[in-house]
Amino acid sequence: MKKTILLVVLIGACIMGTNAQLLAEKAGATSYALSGATILVDKNDYTVINKAALFFASDMQSVTLKQLPISNTIANTSRTAIIIGSVDKSSFIKQLIQQKKLNVSDIKGKWEAYKILTVKNPVKGIDQALVIVGSDRRATAFAVFELSKQIGVSPWYWWADVPVQTKKEIFINTNPAITDAPKVKYRGIFINDEAPALSNWSKEKFGGFNSKFYAKVFELMLRLKSNYIWPAMWGNAFYDDDSLNIKVADEYGIVIGTSHHEPLMRAHDEWRRYGKKQKWNYDSTESGLKEFWRGGMQRAWNEKIVSVGMRGDGDEPMSRETATSLLERIVKDQREIIKNVTGKPAEQTPQLWALYKEVQDYYDKGMRVPDDVTLLLCDDNWGNLRKLPKPNEKPRKGGYGIYYHFDYVGGPRNYKWLNTNPLPRIWEQMHLAYEHNVKDIWIVNVGDIKPMELPISFFLDYAWDPTKIDAADIQGYTEKWAAQQFGTKHATAIAELLAKYAKYNGRRKPELLDDRTYSLFYGEWEQVVNDYNDLLTKAEDINNDLTAQQKDAFYQLVLHPIKACANLNEMYYNVAMNKTAFKEKYASTVEYADRAKELYKKDSLITIEYHKLNGGKWNHMMSQTHIGYTYWQQPPFNKMPAVQYLPEGTTFKDEIISIGRIPQAEYPATAKPNSFMERFAVVSIEAAHFTKANNSKTISWKLLPDHGRTGDAVTTVPVTAPEQKPSASTPFLEFEIYTYSKDSFTIHAYFSPSLNFHNTENGLQYAISVDDEAPQIISLNKEDKNSISGIWNKWVGESIIIKTSKHKINTPGKHVIKYWMVNSGVVLQKMVADFGDMKPSYLGPPETRINK
Repeated sequence: MKKTILLVVLIGACIMGTNAQLLAEKAGATSYALSGATILVDKNDYTVINKAALFFASDMQSVTLKQLPISNTIANTSRTAIIIGSVDKSSFIKQLIQQKKLNVSDIKGKWEAYKILTVKNPVKGIDQALVIVGSDRRATAFAVFELSKQIGVSPWYWWADVPVQTKKEIFINTNPAITDAPKVKYRGIFINDEAPALSNWSKEKFGGFNSKFYAKVFELMLRLKSNYIWPAMWGNAFYDDDSLNIKVADEYGIVIGTSHHEPLMRAHDEWRRYGKKQKWNYDSTESGLKEFWRGGMQRAWNEKIVSVGMRGDGDEPMSRETATSLLERIVKDQREIIKNVTGKPAEQTPQLWALYKEVQDYYDKGMRVPDDVTLLLCDDNWGNLRKLPKPNEKPRKGGYGIYYHFDYVGGPRNYKWLNTNPLPRIWEQMHLAYEHNVKDIWIVNVGDIKPMELPISFFLDYAWDPTKIDAADIQGYTEKWAAQQFGTKHATAIAELLAKYAKYNGRRKPELLDDRTYSLFYGEWEQVVNDYNDLLTKAEDINNDLTAQQKDAFYQLVLHPIKACANLNEMYYNVAMNKTAFKEKYASTVEYADRAKELYKKDSLITIEYHKLNGGKWNHMMSQTHIGYTYWQQPPFNKMPAVQYLPEGTTFKDEIISIGRIPQAEYPATAKPNSFMERFAVVSIEAAHFTKANNSKTISWKLLPDHGRTGDAVTTVPVTAPEQKPSASTPFLEFEIYTYSKDSFTIHAYFSPSLNFHNTENGLQYAISVDDEAPQIISLNKEDKNSISGIWNKWVGESIIIKTSKHKINTPGKHVIKYWMVNSGVVLQKMVADFGDMKPSYLGPPETRINK
């Protein structure tokens, strides 16, 4: 009887990035089973490939409860085999190529490319083979783990306790032929701001940030198609803390880098350890620094990207007197060290120069580095890109990268506790980057890894192939991700919970919240609390319907962040109501005070509940302080917000707290469905509810679903389109409104906090008019000079930029607001026309759209 060999020749493109599915429901004419298979891998192939084979065997056993043997020779295979190998080192793959059974010309020599196809009768005695071949070592591993994902093993099976979705049998579909490769070359994570949570957890579970810890991180990275890391660096040193760290990185095929202020593979803490108490100053300590950096390069024999340049000690700016000529000399000297240590021209070692904070100013003032060095552009630490190459800019050999943030320690406030990164905003900013040809490095600060599971998955999947995920696909992506963790039954509902809690947290980071954040006008505070509690009710209902095996993962990924944030917002709401009741001498003053104290205590109990999960597996992981901030840096402990009590004998007033709700109103019979009525001297409009859209021949309006604080948003595409002068032939939106008022009024336009990423004199601009007015051209952000202080603090703290314009109408009735595109990259969320009585609020008045 003939054998069936499943040649899992894995090339490193992620199968999730394609539409084809490897699995079939049952055996048939176009499918076959994996039961009884032998995993065949060349022991001389890359270590990471042999590791991937071991992991896949374990994954198969956890799914089917059947153990698959691993063999290094064809002679020892069973009727079915799974062959895992790379193009350049697997003898099994080479044999197929030599016998013209396998054509790898479309992937050979490419970066992390793979090909998966079924080959009939590949060798004598074999019926068919599933060939999954990798162009290099990571390609192969990525494909192995993609197969694991498809059979039911989540990349987060260990890091979030996601249970395996068991099946009696795995069937392979013979029809798909998949060829894929990543669009962004280096896709990485930065473990940062790791104290107190991750640092204390790693000490308890592994003894610190050592090779055992990193083996778990690297496995997760491979399962997520990530190839690059900046290791933990708060008092830690990857190469110095554990001599096995470098070996483990090489075994897993992970590219190591150091952060933006750690040149030539040296952790910053090593200067404290070995700098002989010299100053971190090139003028006074040139020889000492050169010796220090040379040691870093001599030690780092593994695959790496070398950071060049220099910042001040401890990630501080260098002195004001620092000249670009000195920094250019530093880079030149560093490249000489690289050349001397490697014995190769410096351009043959991958390097980056991070334009972080003030370093971007040096670049803008003319500092340059050699063309082969990747320019790592940065966001503002709050997810807004500070700089992008202009569409007509001359290409660079080293290209461009992005350093992005899901977590940050710094002004205007630390944000480290929970996920506050809505996927639509990540998509919008990284889409900007990709369309501006930033494709060489994408790395994101992920803090403690947990609880950023969903945004990490999305960032890395999007980096793999940005062309496969559009703004309109984000909901579907989240549903698929939820199904991957919890099955299909509740996937749609769970995806909604994940999206909404991130949206709500994205309005205002928890660390920035206090009792004054939201207003009692328009019922805003009450609505915020109700929205969070509604999510909590839905999450608890789903939790009650899950299996016992799913509950730990659900608590970590869904229930805990919703429960904790619902509790936090309700606590601050009760503090706000306590202060109002105290001022008015209401009897409820004490009730609100006591309730706030109860919720404060509950916050710590929720944390304890998390730390007890799975026998204490995640102890310390939620220990980040988040209540009681008074400035940017965290308090050492959570602190109960102050509440007030009325003295005994107080004469109470009758309780009437006006929350200014906007009632429904009559609307004209001729009004269009997307029209808006003035209510209480306000017309409030969600941008996506335009009455009419006008596109040009080359530019069109695009809806960004769920983007923003209160609804959807709108922008224009392509995002590289040139500046437009408003006219009847350029893109504009119309919003039909009906007013009772007349004369002068103000339009408040609400925008995502996008920055002046082309460093133009006027920044990003838009235009606006009412009826037949001449359009007013208004800059969104020209007053922001450095994206790290001033008005920028307000923009990122409130997650919005609000611009105003003055207008006048002569009569009540129907009017049309026109909003024009001037520059690409502007994202409109909302507009409010204020006829003189708009109340202070955080989110702006609720929409006054005519429901028809």
